[in-house]
Amino acid sequence: MKRALVWLGLAAACAWSVAPFAWQVLTSLKPQAELERLPPLLPAALTLAHYEAIFAGHPFGRLILNSVVVAAGTAVLALALGALAGFALAKLRPPGRSAVLAGVVAMSMLPPIATVSPLFLMVGAAGLRDALAGLVLVYTAFALPLAVWLMTQFFRGIPDELYVAARVDGCSAAGAFAKVMLPLAVPGLTATGLLVFILAWNEFMYALTLTSSVAARTVPVGIALFPGLHEVPWGEIAAGAVVATAPVVLLAIAFQRRVLEGLTAGAVKG
Repeated sequence: MKRALVWLGLAAACAWSVAPFAWQVLTSLKPQAELERLPPLLPAALTLAHYEAIFAGHPFGRLILNSVVVAAGTAVLALALGALAGFALAKLRPPGRSAVLAGVVAMSMLPPIATVSPLFLMVGAAGLRDALAGLVLVYTAFALPLAVWLMTQFFRGIPDELYVAARVDGCSAAGAFAKVMLPLAVPGLTATGLLVFILAWNEFMYALTLTSSVAARTVPVGIALFPGLHEVPWGEIAAGAVVATAPVVLLAIAFQRRVLEGLTAGAVKG
């Protein structure tokens, strides 16, 4: 009975999590005439018209490309800086490292809405408004606290003896980082990179504020601008949401083991 209750609870949790995405998929496949039927029922027939419409009537391919470039660029930049900072805080132990980590946590608590206006002025002054590079820099600034915190915790989980042995064998601090510590940190890098990628992929407010054309607009903003003046194309919005969510779901499935290893290995000190 106890095992049955556990499985029942797991099934309920999975259904609760999967149901919104499944409903979006179903909505994206409904014919237009059935989208406003009350109560909503299962469609009598399935159609791909909404998927054809988002690529034929909207520059959705360009939006996806922009999101990939921005999210990947943010992940790479945040990982490069976060890994260096995490290694220094965990193994080099500079003075005031506790205050630095506390500052990192405090930065992550800053509400994004409070920084929209200053960032708009700064990005405009730098000539990066409506540019992918501007979004990458802004996203990196807000993803960096997460990257630094996770990488610091992961490097703390790697035994200090490995770093000391590398130094005794003649490696510099940079050499020990590149040749010994970084290869051992691959699970942590994977987990952190995936979380930062998802964060940048889903971000909406800064992308809406700092872009004004398709040249730099990302998928969340593009979907939000689907509604017309007199109608809301629910089928196209659902199709766009499914297309935008699918890459993240596939990445999470493909790297789920690495993500679990990274998040749990850095949780304790070896």
